[in-house]
Amino acid sequence: MRSVAWLTASLLACAPAHAAEQVDLALALVTDVSRSVDDGEFDLEKQGYVAAFTSPQVLAAIHGGPIGAIAVTYIEFASNYEIKTVLDWTVVRDESSADAFVDRLSHAPRSFYGRTSISAGVDRAVEAFVEGGFETVRRVIDVCGDGTNNAGRDVTAARDDAVKAGITINGLAIINDHPMSWTYAHVQPPGGLTNYYRENIIGGTGSFVLEVHDFHVFGEAMTRKLVSEIAMRAVDPRSAPSAVASLSR
Repeated sequence: MRSVAWLTASLLACAPAHAAEQVDLALALVTDVSRSVDDGEFDLEKQGYVAAFTSPQVLAAIHGGPIGAIAVTYIEFASNYEIKTVLDWTVVRDESSADAFVDRLSHAPRSFYGRTSISAGVDRAVEAFVEGGFETVRRVIDVCGDGTNNAGRDVTAARDDAVKAGITINGLAIINDHPMSWTYAHVQPPGGLTNYYRENIIGGTGSFVLEVHDFHVFGEAMTRKLVSEIAMRAVDPRSAPSAVASLSR
């Protein structure tokens, strides 16, 4: 595992050979595809991403930035050896580029079905920022999942390394209200999954976690989340009864 010092130096000091493209935000979508997420739920996740990135609210938030563009990469994770960058960095600045991004996303097959290594997903996202080389003042990792970290290194260590490198981590906790007996402790940890995300996963400037109880409203929650991340707005939990916002500590 690369050191925090190496990651920080790479993020802040190492410039690419060509002029870096400027964007308002570099956003790494880090999505749980472990075995507790069934294929139907996975499809609803993908549909939610499509709905969010093509929504007028998200496009307006992108257009409202000083540069009017964001860079997005999409990473799927299951166990600590099951990490895949499904979509490399894509610059989204208008309806056409958003449509192209979600078209590739919607047609990408599911990568894995293993355990849950949120830490490995976060670590891969940190590396992706180095590889992307975009010029931006904001780097955000957007973790989406329905369970706790149960593989790989400690997730709080991964979070702390990312935050030390100047990265913000936000979360979208999908609550399984009817878990199978063998997944109960994983998807409903003591204190609840949202609190687990708040205490162990999110971090950095303005970090927050959203909670949803139904994959069918994933797109609605993701839209609110993206608008908040792109426009740097505070999340108002009253704006969508189906999702609950919890600000970071």
